Amino acid sequence: MSDLFIKNVVLENGKNSDILILNGKISDIGPSIKNVSGDIEIVDAKGWLATPPFIDSHFHLDATLSYGMPRVNQSGTLLEGISLWGELKPTVRFDDLVERAETLCRWSIARGTLAIRSHVDVSGNDLIGVEAMLYVKEKLKSYIDIQLVAFPQDGLLRSGCLENLKKALELGVEVVGGIPHFERTMQQGAESIRTLCEIAEKRGLLVDMHCDESDDPLSRHIETLTMETNRVGLNGRVAGSHLTSMHSMDNYYYSKLISLMLEANIGVIANPLINITLQGRHDTYPKRRGLTRVNEQMNEGLDVAFGHDCVMDPWYPLGSHDMLEVANMALHVAHMTGQSEMMDCFRAVTHNPAKIMHLENYGLTKGCSGDLVILQALDPIEALRLKPARLFVIKGGKIISTESPKLSKLKLGEEKFEIDFTKKDFSWKIK
Repeated sequence: MSDLFIKNVVLENGKNSDILILNGKISDIGPSIKNVSGDIEIVDAKGWLATPPFIDSHFHLDATLSYGMPRVNQSGTLLEGISLWGELKPTVRFDDLVERAETLCRWSIARGTLAIRSHVDVSGNDLIGVEAMLYVKEKLKSYIDIQLVAFPQDGLLRSGCLENLKKALELGVEVVGGIPHFERTMQQGAESIRTLCEIAEKRGLLVDMHCDESDDPLSRHIETLTMETNRVGLNGRVAGSHLTSMHSMDNYYYSKLISLMLEANIGVIANPLINITLQGRHDTYPKRRGLTRVNEQMNEGLDVAFGHDCVMDPWYPLGSHDMLEVANMALHVAHMTGQSEMMDCFRAVTHNPAKIMHLENYGLTKGCSGDLVILQALDPIEALRLKPARLFVIKGGKIISTESPKLSKLKLGEEKFEIDFTKKDFSWKIK
């Protein structure tokens, strides 16, 4: 832990502030903090935006950076990606899994993402992926919080991996995962949900299931998940990830479903980059957008978060683990360009995933952990527009990553210009 005094920041609410971190926690926050010890390290934020760290609430660290192994996903489909992962899985080595995951985590930290919920496959012949991810989690715990989900990628019942899943939980995995739409039948999908929710209730764990990652409007496992959540008393501890079938459901059924989700206090985790890439593949025209009903879910009062899901793996060839890119894509695809809607998208990669993941001491208030990011932007909407430099990434009062401000230098004939693309550069145009 460390002490740090950060002066002259702008908070999400537009207020100017100083932030004092002592012993790794925010000791004071407000304008013009006085009586700061003379030997404390000082950062002058120069009026740039301070935000709590970004959070990726849905990722696959065990598969990341494996693009092209054993070969490229030529069709770009979800099913070919699953097939490729199935071929790769028996050949992976502990050291390779660790190296790729650690590399991705370093990228994450540089992007200001200091918490990841990662699903780790437990449906193979061994738990090498679990063991590798637990090793990475422990090694990097001073810099990034990793929350692991025991994920039966090939289906809990379809692959017969119940014992593997239980063993993963005994080894220290914190969240119970599932993929009911990948079971052989709807009935088996419902059975897997019931089994997994009972395990989570018995062990006092959270639940996060890949649920209805399909264009099929009749894929309705989220309905069963809400029912089982209520039945065993997991309200507020369960998340449904993807939920892409909801983009194809009729409004009448959706109106029934949303009330059930509210009753169970289900968290929603959409994955905009991957959902819009993998869904709608069977459509000619018109093509569906492939994203769950983010705006409607937010307006109804559900906690909705965004995940990156994949970076350069069998399902997605792109990405650098920038959660602002994720939120930027979401607001475009979900038609959320109103001021309050864009703020909602920013919260979907900060405050909302913190709630869903039950992270403690998150935020920029007195008593919270001294974790924050200073961005080369004046407000959250500008951050979404620019995906700017992460000038300082701070964990527990320690600066763990820095980036130089982005500045373009132009020479147009005899005229020279310096362009930083922020509103500081064209404030005379802003009324």
